[in-house]
Amino acid sequence: MSKLPDKERMLGMYRQMYLIRKYEERIYYLFLEGIMPGTIHQSTGQEACAVGMLYDLRKDDCMASTHRPAGHDLAKGVSLKSMMCEMFGKEEGCCRGKGGAMHTGDMEVGALVANAIVGGNLPIAAGVALAFKMQKKDNVIVCFFGDGATNEGSFHESMNAAAIWKLPVIYVCENNLYSATTSIALTCNIPNPAADRAASYAIPAEIVDGNDVLKVNEAATRAINRARAGEGPTIIELKTYRHGGHSRNDACQYRPKDEEKHWFDRDPVKNFRNYLISKKLVVEQELKTVEKAIELEIDEAVEYAQNAPFPQIESALTDVYWEGK
Repeated sequence: MSKLPDKERMLGMYRQMYLIRKYEERIYYLFLEGIMPGTIHQSTGQEACAVGMLYDLRKDDCMASTHRPAGHDLAKGVSLKSMMCEMFGKEEGCCRGKGGAMHTGDMEVGALVANAIVGGNLPIAAGVALAFKMQKKDNVIVCFFGDGATNEGSFHESMNAAAIWKLPVIYVCENNLYSATTSIALTCNIPNPAADRAASYAIPAEIVDGNDVLKVNEAATRAINRARAGEGPTIIELKTYRHGGHSRNDACQYRPKDEEKHWFDRDPVKNFRNYLISKKLVVEQELKTVEKAIELEIDEAVEYAQNAPFPQIESALTDVYWEGK
């Protein structure tokens, strides 16, 4: 782990990481039980990436996510109840029940609606950053993508535009070693598919342990400060690992067991918990109190969402076109 920060800050980070972990665990079982419709793409095991990168953003800063948006959205401030309602397809969902698991977000807190197209959010983030610059604002946008997106044309086009216009965007590659079920070794001839390509665009890059929330947060701070100062984009490649499959239908038969054990032993939530206790930043009972409160909050959100109303049929034609409001 990295340098020792203050207690309240650490508890705040742990709370967000634990919330993401327990939220995704709960919706996984709700989907398996057939209570929720559709499918899910979990980010379990990647909680440090979301929390470390987004913890110090302002509310008016923005974030662009992928087909695994839950952790990013919760870390950016999308409310738990609105997320849970969205999973159930309810009117009070953050996207009024129309987005589902892969299309959550809330512009009130700067969370752009997630884009399930691989690499599809990269040029959108560049556009948001360009708008900030043209409006002479000091806002920034953090854009997440996976290692597979680095082979998309949108990655290179977006990096080039961000570089030449010095846009206030932080591009964050969550490199979890697999594009769906395919190892990165079969799709890319360089070990760091985002960071190693950064030099081609003269963009500063960092390679960071994505399972260490403090190291991620330190890298985020440097990149955010650069962007706010008008110094342009940064690429941050986070080495991490998803605990589950690509989606809920994926049993991960293609992953070596010794590889899984190596990464599961580096569980970001468990290790951060142990770190806080070992450094005497907190006592275990404080963490148990936080954990119990979060579990109760999730129980209440599930009950609330199950009892919330579905959208009226007439709403199918709303939110289709921008109406200038």
